Amino acid sequence: MIKVSEEKSVLRQEEQIAEHRPFGLKDKIAYMCGDFGNDFFFIMASSFLMVFYTNVLGIPGALVGTLFLVSRCVDAFTDIGMGRLVDNSKPTKEGRYRPWIKRMTLPVIASGVLMFVPWVANLPYAVRVIYIFVTYILWGSFCYTGINIPYGSMASAITDKPAERTMLSTFRSIGAALAGMIVGSVTPLFIYTTDAAGNQVLQGNRVFMVACIFAVLALICYTICYKWSVERIVVDNTNQKQLTAKELVKALVTNRALVSIIVAAIVLLLAMLMTQSMNMYLYMDYFKNIGAMSVAGLLGTGCTLILAPFSGWITVKFGKKEASAAGLLFSAAIYAILFFAKITNAWVYCAFLVFANLGSGLFNLMIWAFISDIIDYQTVETGSCDGGTIYGVYSFSRKIGQALAGGLGGFVLTAIGYQVSTGAQTIVQSEAVTNGIYAVTTGIPAIGYAIIALILIFWYPLSKKKVAEVKSKLDEMNKEVVEEISE
Repeated sequence: MIKVSEEKSVLRQEEQIAEHRPFGLKDKIAYMCGDFGNDFFFIMASSFLMVFYTNVLGIPGALVGTLFLVSRCVDAFTDIGMGRLVDNSKPTKEGRYRPWIKRMTLPVIASGVLMFVPWVANLPYAVRVIYIFVTYILWGSFCYTGINIPYGSMASAITDKPAERTMLSTFRSIGAALAGMIVGSVTPLFIYTTDAAGNQVLQGNRVFMVACIFAVLALICYTICYKWSVERIVVDNTNQKQLTAKELVKALVTNRALVSIIVAAIVLLLAMLMTQSMNMYLYMDYFKNIGAMSVAGLLGTGCTLILAPFSGWITVKFGKKEASAAGLLFSAAIYAILFFAKITNAWVYCAFLVFANLGSGLFNLMIWAFISDIIDYQTVETGSCDGGTIYGVYSFSRKIGQALAGGLGGFVLTAIGYQVSTGAQTIVQSEAVTNGIYAVTTGIPAIGYAIIALILIFWYPLSKKKVAEVKSKLDEMNKEVVEEISE
């Protein structure tokens, strides 16, 4: 049972909720802009950073993979540490989470631009290696963590109504989809040129220009997120049950919903981001058609926008767990067909991707609502409000998936014999290499999405019925708090 030691704290919370404007479109747009701003550099790093390192800075793929893995070890401390810092911080008049968005906006933007400085290619090899390690870890492990965890945790403070939280999750996914459309479809058309032999050549100076433009757009998005967000649920954790470090670790490890979704997240990011990073090589070296990559990115965003209006209805009708598992199995089947068909026409390939994106896109739209359910489940099980810590743990797991995707991608490129270039020369990859790129790009998501579906079906416990039970228990706990205060 949640025990509130001071009636005054609860009454103050109710007064704060009453004095704020009602939840509405402004909140949804604000939360959408948060992920919109985050994903300019997150998606750019996932899609283009490896090829920038290998083809502009001349860094071997295996070393790039090592960088991604090392930075994730740092994240083990920074992500979870940031979650605990947020949970234990004293709320200000602006709330608990919004101040961090204001503090970290400029650092995360500046560090994002520093990752894509092309003139580093003129430095000695050892200096280049040091530079990419310092700038990438600064951006991903410190600055991005410092803004993303408070932002992600803020959903539970904006509203406590399940339907409204689902809308925040959907709008957040729309923000990510819009960023994906801009980064994935527009960027390749600008940063590549075609040489006399018809080969696609990455231009480092253009990559840097794009990074600067994204910095300005991210600044606008973060500002909207900060200005328009309202924390209606401001809880002073000093009046809540506090778990010891040992109790918290035990609660997290034994939280079946959290552990299963962490494993699913790692596999999801492995499938998605490894595919994104390999897509550059697929369209550049296998299809030799960068324009098709832009269209594929546009179609992927279109699928998300088509699904978004129906996500709430699908959740109510079938449940998040049930609908997501079915969609992922469908997507896995489409990628399996692509793997065995060995399609050589880029436009036919894009047509198949539309159906694959419809399956996986449904899960991506709902994933943040899964986390809200898990936070509620943890509260019911332990009586402690540890939303920031749970989000920090989940964020770290997503970065593990990101690191594995980038790391394995780099090792796979080296293993299949991909030849890197510093940009001064054009290298035509062999047929064996390009076929290997195709096999990895289609085979990884086919296996990954099937595994996630099985995790949801057989391991993840929060079915539609179970979520309703958790919500009912939370209502009972809150009712007991009100009765206790009345006495």
